[in-house]
Amino acid sequence: MKYVGYYRVSTKKQARSGLGLEAQQQMVRQFAATNGPLVAEFVEVESGRIDQRSELAKAMAASKKAGASLLIARLDRFSRRVSFIAAMMEKGVQLVVAEMPHATDFQLHIFAALAQEERRLISERTKAALAQAKRRGTILGRNGAVLAKANRDGAIAFAEQIEKFLPPQWSTMSYSELARRLNQIGATSPTGKQVHAQTVKSFAPRLLRLQDRKTV
Repeated sequence: MKYVGYYRVSTKKQARSGLGLEAQQQMVRQFAATNGPLVAEFVEVESGRIDQRSELAKAMAASKKAGASLLIARLDRFSRRVSFIAAMMEKGVQLVVAEMPHATDFQLHIFAALAQEERRLISERTKAALAQAKRRGTILGRNGAVLAKANRDGAIAFAEQIEKFLPPQWSTMSYSELARRLNQIGATSPTGKQVHAQTVKSFAPRLLRLQDRKTV
């Protein structure tokens, strides 16, 4: 199998500094070193919300010409939107994700849907927390960025905490079943409250990524 690497960063500053880009390149190149040659690489400096991407078009053309798969580090570096990923697959793009290389097209759709929902929930929590801070008279700006990072770090920590308590077949269980199991062993939500099905649903993408890393 041959691969064409595709990397995306959101700002020119990130591209210049290597922030985020170097980590993507490392993941892709390590994967290619043991699975097949990397025949070309393309770097996109564009928001994930933008569908029209010139470098992605070049990467797709290069992969088609070389008979190669499009290799990305993480699905969220490609897109968090189900519609975008579905459109790429309809165009015949053979997508391989270094972070979860065994995922099928169907699973990638599921992961994208979960990531899209996670992004929405994080956005809602962040907006609610910022609104509360504003009502208290807190000056926003840098504090907002710090708060958003704290939310993300908290989500990662919570996923890692509850993942070890779940049975091997947890991904086939309903969110309600998982919530009941976690409550039975005394687990709590990141805010210290009872775990609900919606709590599990919001952290499922991170749990799936943790599971996939262990199976690689």
